[in-house]
Amino acid sequence: MNKEVVYEFFNNNSFFTFIDICNNFIYVTTNFPDKLIGGDYKIVNDEHLKNYCTSGCDNALDKINAGCLYFFKEFFGSSDLFSQYAKNYMNIVEYIMIWLSYMLNLKNDAPGLTNLEHFYKIYIEGGNNYKQAIKNVTEYTNYKDLIDTKKYYLKMDKNIISKLYNAFKLLCEMYTGFDTDKLNCTTSSEKAGKFVEIYEELKKDLNITTNNSYNDVLCTLSADYDHFKNKFKNSKCSDTSFPEIKIPQNIIKCSEQKLKQISEDTSSSSSVTNKLLLVLSIFATIAIFLGIAYKYSLFGFRKRVQKQYLREKIKNIKKRMNH
Repeated sequence: MNKEVVYEFFNNNSFFTFIDICNNFIYVTTNFPDKLIGGDYKIVNDEHLKNYCTSGCDNALDKINAGCLYFFKEFFGSSDLFSQYAKNYMNIVEYIMIWLSYMLNLKNDAPGLTNLEHFYKIYIEGGNNYKQAIKNVTEYTNYKDLIDTKKYYLKMDKNIISKLYNAFKLLCEMYTGFDTDKLNCTTSSEKAGKFVEIYEELKKDLNITTNNSYNDVLCTLSADYDHFKNKFKNSKCSDTSFPEIKIPQNIIKCSEQKLKQISEDTSSSSSVTNKLLLVLSIFATIAIFLGIAYKYSLFGFRKRVQKQYLREKIKNIKKRMNH
């Protein structure tokens, strides 16, 4: 196995977790648009998403709940996924909560839809889907435990949610456009500029500057924006300038911590890769040894057969000579 290929797999798997978020986000918004159709929520031709409907998705809340459950099951639906993402990528829950809050705010005239607390009490706290235990997980035993780490969204201003959602969408467009064959550097730079504008608007909001919960969200956004810029340094857009965001000191520390965590995760993945390569090398060596042993055993067997054949032939010749 090619060593570079193995390293590339593990490093990309760690670094591009945000792309995983975005691909699932695009899937959901394609089949369950983030805008009203005919004044109502609509799941568009998607039987898979409808599998998450708890009551046939006959009402708006059930449809939104189906999308939310899809996200959680895609990232935390097994013990392996749950352990990996819950430990290293809690920002996934951050983005799911942004999507959930935004969707609930689309229809203001429906009772409860402007109130995430209402949704939380009915589906998360009052139902079983978010509280089912997943085996072999100790720190966070279910979806509700994860959601409760971001419970500050229950009180978040819906105008702030709208800006956060737009910033998240721009980041997704930037990340999913990261294809070295099709990458448009100018377009990426323009989207980065729009993202920074929204970020600056959020930062100017008085609630943002005085609310630690909002600071956590800004920290997540700025960290993922930095990941994007750092990756572009090694792409064909390395000469393209991307705007900087002026991050408050408390958020700088948070962003640095998140970047450090990503780096540690990558190092951990590299360690796993080294172990994998070692195991593969051992198996390869054993296989080669067994192959050689087998080859020589066949060679020895053939020689013994030949000797036996010659001995029998000589005996027959001697018998004929004696007669």
